[in-house]
Amino acid sequence: MERGLYIAASGMLAEQVRQNQIANDLANASTPGYKADRSSQQAFADLLLQNSATGQTIGPLGLGVTIAQTTTDLTGAPVRDTGEPLDFAIEGDGFFQVRTAQGNRFTRDGQFMRAANGTLTDALGNPVLNQRGGTIQVQADGTVAAGSIGVFNVTNPQKQGDSLFTGTANGTATGQVRSGALEGSGTDPARSMVDMITSYRAYEAGQKVIRTIDETLNKAVTQVPSISG
Repeated sequence: MERGLYIAASGMLAEQVRQNQIANDLANASTPGYKADRSSQQAFADLLLQNSATGQTIGPLGLGVTIAQTTTDLTGAPVRDTGEPLDFAIEGDGFFQVRTAQGNRFTRDGQFMRAANGTLTDALGNPVLNQRGGTIQVQADGTVAAGSIGVFNVTNPQKQGDSLFTGTANGTATGQVRSGALEGSGTDPARSMVDMITSYRAYEAGQKVIRTIDETLNKAVTQVPSISG
């Protein structure tokens, strides 16, 4: 099989992964506390080409690319006031902790609400925890003291879904909880759109390479034998 087909196809597959990641970032451009992802690519090991007659080195030939890793940018986003009593933002480092059916998870999305039993929960109904790991009750006037919400330092946070993270709680973080406010999304729409266009152009280039190789192989199969005959 023509090696060029594999090289071009590997680049297209890598760009598909990158486009999916960028599209998800754009979809969450308005999600409070969302953290954008970054995908990096790496090349496969090069193949060293040599002249079959003389043994002289010609040079390396790349064998394609793959996604090396996808990392999450945990840089804090600007905080905006909402005036809602159950909206909270962390200014500085740290995460809120919620209790899910899969275990405790961490989030920067402080758009909370009051459950039917008076417990403070996130938008998915997961109870928000205090620094001791207990649930938090919303007061009769519909408010919660900012100091009652836990702010956790998390070791090795890994995104799970759009707003939740796994990791290990490691004491109290230095960030301060601010009530009546939300942290914005970490997505930069302008940058994401530029990245999407760049990725699409790279994908198109891979398509053109495959089309060219296919046309060349077709000519080799259909025209060369007739010329030789």
